[in-house]
Amino acid sequence: MEWVRKLLRRGGTTELDPGRGDLIVVASSFDDAEACSAALARAENWTADQPAVLRHHLRIPDDQMQSVAVIAAQDGYELTDYDYEANMILQRVQLLDALHCSQERSRMAGLAQRHDGDALGWDALQPAPGQPREKK
Repeated sequence: MEWVRKLLRRGGTTELDPGRGDLIVVASSFDDAEACSAALARAENWTADQPAVLRHHLRIPDDQMQSVAVIAAQDGYELTDYDYEANMILQRVQLLDALHCSQERSRMAGLAQRHDGDALGWDALQPAPGQPREKK
């Protein structure tokens, strides 16, 4: 029965509050040639069986941002802050593994490309070591 619960949580879960102040980047890749499995293999402090905030950093033309946000919201992504290179960061909470990370990375690259933009990379956040992992 545990595998059913994990499967149902994979596409999005509310067990981790993405607004928590103790979240740290535990895995990332901003290299198109690097496989998600390689990025996760070198990840520090990543706990595979716990939810993570998966964030995709995109550079999208201003006139396309609304369309991208609406489409991404259909898959449970929400628009969050931006960084110095990306003008759009989309995030959702999910269990993170190499296969699903790769699928989502590819989905975001296609979405960005269809809207004259670029997918710059992704990162994943989880609570810092020693912090509670799930919301009770």
